[in-house]
Amino acid sequence: MVRALALLLAQLAASPIVSETVETGGRRFVDLGTFECRDITRSTVLQRVCYDRAHRDLVVAINGAYDRYCGVADETVERLLGAPSMGQFFNQNIRRETAGSRYDCSA
Repeated sequence: MVRALALLLAQLAASPIVSETVETGGRRFVDLGTFECRDITRSTVLQRVCYDRAHRDLVVAINGAYDRYCGVADETVERLLGAPSMGQFFNQNIRRETAGSRYDCSA
């Protein structure tokens, strides 16, 4: 038993670390390796929020689907995470209705 556990731990330590990649709208893939992600439990709209501070990229999960928003300021993400209603804040301040609107990511 101890030998099997030691072998398992050795295999895990030798395994490469693989970052998570998610598919966003338009069948675009985003590697979340540079993102800080938080699972959201207090919102009925958002399930997960991931933010890359250096690139100002925001990836959110809504109903199991991911979407990416570019050029989102740190302060906006902080306000989103601290909002009494995260879904309402997201819908009013971040969510885009059409291509080319605020926080749209260029191809």
